[in-house]
Amino acid sequence: MSPRYAYYPGCSGLGTSMEYESSTRAVLSALSLDLIEIPDWSCCGSTPAHTVDHVLSCALAARNLALAEEAGAETVITPCPSCLTNLKVAVHRMAEPAFKDRVNKLLDRPFSGKVQVKSVLQALYEDIGPEELAKRVVKPLTGLSIAPYYGCIMNRPPEVMEFDDHENPVAMDKLLAAVGVDVRPYPLKVECCGASYGIARNDVVMRLSGKLLEMAVDVGAAAMATACPLCQMNLDLRQGQVNAATHSHYELPIFYYTQLIGLALGLPAREVGLGKLCVDPRPLLSSLEAAQKQAANA
Repeated sequence: MSPRYAYYPGCSGLGTSMEYESSTRAVLSALSLDLIEIPDWSCCGSTPAHTVDHVLSCALAARNLALAEEAGAETVITPCPSCLTNLKVAVHRMAEPAFKDRVNKLLDRPFSGKVQVKSVLQALYEDIGPEELAKRVVKPLTGLSIAPYYGCIMNRPPEVMEFDDHENPVAMDKLLAAVGVDVRPYPLKVECCGASYGIARNDVVMRLSGKLLEMAVDVGAAAMATACPLCQMNLDLRQGQVNAATHSHYELPIFYYTQLIGLALGLPAREVGLGKLCVDPRPLLSSLEAAQKQAANA
């Protein structure tokens, strides 16, 4: 029996990555995972908070963890690697009693440290597992070649994240393989896409994201799958900019891995937010469906 999860969507889930949020919730519901909504959740501090004040940064995250404890959750899960980092760091740092006291003095509800934190990816991999997921598939994605891209913080630093291999993670690979995907051997799965430098140093993002797209093509992938809203934005929304900057012609759909799992579970395209992707995935999915029908009739 899986633990009761408190679900933390994160701020981007209600804005720039709504398709990640909708597909994540749809997949969790289809797999009958027991979710508790965190009442009155707030921003975890995102990227910049820890650069200003480590105690305040941990307090922003710990507030949400304390609310989850009060709601009776055993585990807090979040789809966003940035949120995951902040929540995990808060738990890690507050294992030190003196630091924990400083943080709890800022909170209306002190955080006791009873809940653990996982990514949604970790929960799906550990508490459902590839074998069980494979049993739930109704529309296998056979023939769809995908480069799995984890981003640089989902599994790092390993002493804090405590999940999968920080140099060669395989959880997403195995979950996608379980739904029929042809998972390509992708050597840049934890390389940085440029992260939030899209405005400050657009040239850096174009170079790094361009390298990721190039490698995906080189390994024979027709699309990429990611677990990070910022990575997805750089590879999808900015793909045209990458093409202009690097004189390339990439047209790779950049899926969230939850969208692919949702499709394999038989969820409609609208429910997993396919219409919000910038690089239109419909031609690829239509050709995949046609190839599958042809193979079935051969």
